[in-house]
Amino acid sequence: MRFKRLFVFLLTTFLLLFNSYSFATDSNSNSSLFINSEAAILVDSSTGKILFEKNANQKMYPASTTKILTAILTLENCELTDKATVSYNAVMSVPSGYSNAALQIGEELTIEELLQVLLVHSANDAANVLAEHVGGSIESFASMMNTKAQEIGCKNTHFTNPSGKHDDDHYTTAYDLSLIARYCMKNSTFRYMVSQKTCHINATNKYDERTFTNTNDLLKVNNTNRKDNYYYKYAIGIKTGYTSQAKNCLISASNKDGFETLAVVLGAAQTNDGLSARYIDSKNLFEYGYSNYTIKKLKSKDDKITEVDIAKATKETKKLDLSISQDITVLIKQSEINNNILPTININNNLTAPISKGTIVGKVKYVVDDIEYSADLIAANDVEKSTFTIQLIQIILLLIVLFVIYKLISFKKNKKKRKKLMY
Repeated sequence: MRFKRLFVFLLTTFLLLFNSYSFATDSNSNSSLFINSEAAILVDSSTGKILFEKNANQKMYPASTTKILTAILTLENCELTDKATVSYNAVMSVPSGYSNAALQIGEELTIEELLQVLLVHSANDAANVLAEHVGGSIESFASMMNTKAQEIGCKNTHFTNPSGKHDDDHYTTAYDLSLIARYCMKNSTFRYMVSQKTCHINATNKYDERTFTNTNDLLKVNNTNRKDNYYYKYAIGIKTGYTSQAKNCLISASNKDGFETLAVVLGAAQTNDGLSARYIDSKNLFEYGYSNYTIKKLKSKDDKITEVDIAKATKETKKLDLSISQDITVLIKQSEINNNILPTININNNLTAPISKGTIVGKVKYVVDDIEYSADLIAANDVEKSTFTIQLIQIILLLIVLFVIYKLISFKKNKKKRKKLMY
């Protein structure tokens, strides 16, 4: 009996420990990847598929990662050559210790210059100038930000300012930031600006020329072997952030041989060996993505997908090749790269000749890991309408006419014979 109680006690303890371990690993989505940051996410830039997440929907302070939404709103509402004037409020409302570009009250700068110093140097004064220029006031611009965030699909985001200055009511999530970042990176001007290692402001009416270095250490090539060399050769942007409440934050993007991923880490401190967790975590996320996933081209544009018989076509052209309208490149797990992926083909009903080369005649769809990839099916050649039926009808009509004529002639001849017999 004593042994039985001991066995039950040990079994219960084991199950409790096992459940506790399982819960801990679930928070990181995959036990093989440890992330220091409080919240993180890795997504495929093309499809938005989540490749890894940790507390991705937990509300967090975003700090200066906020500025990417400020930038895209500006790009969508201004010309780069427009000019904005620095106001007293834009400069003086930046708290002590927050990054700035030393903009001067009354200084005139182009929108392009302000955007570059906003995204590269994380200048809070530039964020305020842009907000006032676009929205009329910081409060009005914040309302625009929240509207835009909802349009993009954010569910747990609320912004009160354009810079990320701390406010208890200024929050978002790693997932929502990934949505905003994917949206922003579709804009070529934004994409270029966040990839720059430095930016430059020409001399203005108030200040000499200035040059700034990007705050994102993933982009910086350090020619030393120091442990804090965070350079990542596939990195292409995009934005850092820090406040004491938010800790270190980073939205970053990476492109390796055309496979682009986007990572968000929030609430990062230091690793056990004193390194910056936001960079270590981001690099680890990228490597995890590239180790476990890849992109595979299933079909190239103009590849033949199938062949169909077309009604009322000539014998020579009745067999129509259907080709694909564009490349189909899919995101796939490395472990499934050799799997045979079969398409679903939908061809338009009642296809009949004539059909011109290039005409859309259906759709082809591939589903990989619950993501749908589709393209149009187009006619690879002309299909000519057969004239046989028309010729047959013409022949029949001719025979009918000839028959009628024959009957008429016969009728007349018989009529004459009858008349002769009567006389």
